[in-house]
Formats: sequence, structure tokens, C-alpha cells
Amino acid sequence: MKKIKKLCSSFVNAYQGLVYVIDKEQNFRIELIAGAMVIVTMILLKVERWEAVTLLFTIGAVLILEMINTLVERIVNIFKPRMHPHARVIKDIMASAVFIASVGAAAIGIIVFWPYIF
Repeated sequence: MKKIKKLCSSFVNAYQGLVYVIDKEQNFRIELIAGAMVIVTMILLKVERWEAVTLLFTIGAVLILEMINTLVERIVNIFKPRMHPHARVIKDIMASAVFIASVGAAAIGIIVFWPYIF
């Protein structure tokens, strides 16, 4: 019984983290909406199974990276509450990582959807 309670607590904590990111991070909400639009398009166009897996993996990767970006920003703010040059570089690098992942995701989306649309 104790293990089940601990497991349930883990799920509650994970849910609270997700709610926090959705509530506080505009970029995460934008990426979540974009991901939902990709999923709807994927269903409507009836893409191949392997293409669907690729798209879902890509959506998940971008969302997870955005969450890691948020985490790093919060940690940097704890240790360097005033903007230190190194803190700025760390935040910029994380933002760049999310940007590169998003551009890659868009490229994958174009490659997958192009034959279905044209």
C-alpha cells in the first residue's frame, strides 16, 4: 500500500510540474498548440505508422527540451538572481537549443507532410 501511495504521489508531482510549465511558459503553450495541430493533421492525412512515430517523437523532444530550458532558467535565477554575463550565456544557449530543435521539427513536418499535401 505504501508503494502505491508513493507511486501516486510521483504522478501528482509530475502533473503539477506540467501544469506549472503550461501556466507560466508562453513558449511551451505555443509549442503544445503546434504539436496538437501536427497530431490533428497527422490523423486527417492518415500518415504511415512510422511517420506518425517520427512526428510524435519530435513533438515530445521539443516539449521536453522546452521544459529543460525552463528548469535551467530557474536554476540560474536561483544562483545568479541578478543578470550575470555567464547566466545570460547559459540562458541564451538553452534558448538556442530549443530553437534548433523547433526548426528541426518543422523540417521533419515538412518532409513528412509534403507528399500528402502536394
